[in-house]
Amino acid sequence: MIQAPELTGVMMSNLFWLTDAQMERLRPFFPKSHGKPRVDDRRVLSGIIFINRNGLRWCDAPREYGPHKTLYNRWKRWGDMGVFARIHGGGWPPKAAKRRS
Repeated sequence: MIQAPELTGVMMSNLFWLTDAQMERLRPFFPKSHGKPRVDDRRVLSGIIFINRNGLRWCDAPREYGPHKTLYNRWKRWGDMGVFARIHGGGWPPKAAKRRS
């Protein structure tokens, strides 16, 4: 299987971590934080990619990525907002995220 260059990341002790350059390229696709600061997006997105690449259940996520519930909730929320579809669909430049009322 050929890996897309933007998703190769850095492997450390069998874990996947997005590089600084990759996060800078992806950052515009994600909604802005309102109020309380979010958990590190790089850690969460790296965990989501790791789970999907390895076919794991959310509860089997390595603890280095944070609580599995955070990974799932962020995956669900971003998916519902179309974040992943815009990334994979080449929606560049990203449009401002629609606010929910």
